Amino acid sequence: MPMFLFDPTWILLLPALLFAMYAQNKVKTTFQTYSREYASSGMTGAQVARAILDANGLHDIPIQVTEGQLSDHYDPRKRILRLSPQVYRNSSLAALGVAAHETGHALQHSHSYFPLELRNNLVPVAQIGSNMAFPLFFIGFLFAFDSLMLIGIWFFLAALLFQLVTLPVEFNASSRAIQLLQSGGYVTTAEVPKAKAVLNAAALTYVAGVAVAASQLIRLLILRGARR
Repeated sequence: MPMFLFDPTWILLLPALLFAMYAQNKVKTTFQTYSREYASSGMTGAQVARAILDANGLHDIPIQVTEGQLSDHYDPRKRILRLSPQVYRNSSLAALGVAAHETGHALQHSHSYFPLELRNNLVPVAQIGSNMAFPLFFIGFLFAFDSLMLIGIWFFLAALLFQLVTLPVEFNASSRAIQLLQSGGYVTTAEVPKAKAVLNAAALTYVAGVAVAASQLIRLLILRGARR
């Protein structure tokens, strides 16, 4: 057990963990910065999201307020767009960028965007993988059961696959968001780079998540090889 918790392979995770900490700080500071700069259109995040949905014939998708900071998301199962109070009620460039991004997910869903459909189908597999990977690997490592370690690695690989598929989904939603904001006149040409900065910072957190998971997978493979 001590070897599993404090073995030298932990050093493999350090660069990815530092990157993840940087990404989390970057998204918070960038959001805060552009939460103080307001779009010349004067529209709130909720108004922009509603206008984009309606313009694309998605009148039946409701927009709700959800608690928490940066808790904005689109629920494909219930077809509900949920925005945090900071996004729903504000007309800042940060709010409009986030609102348009989440609306982009709704458009992906309505257009049957393949990476989104694949990610949705992987959700149960990823949840099982996240919950079972480390317990199975740890038991296999502790009792030198190679088959259990291997099953744990396969479960972890499923969770990593989900994160990899998430990348094109998020990048596409951000790309759609910028196009929608500009073409709809919700932000000016001069305001586009600022809204894009918020979305780029958010995307960095997903890249960091993949980096951490990939580093962890390499660590598990090394531990398995040393234990066999």
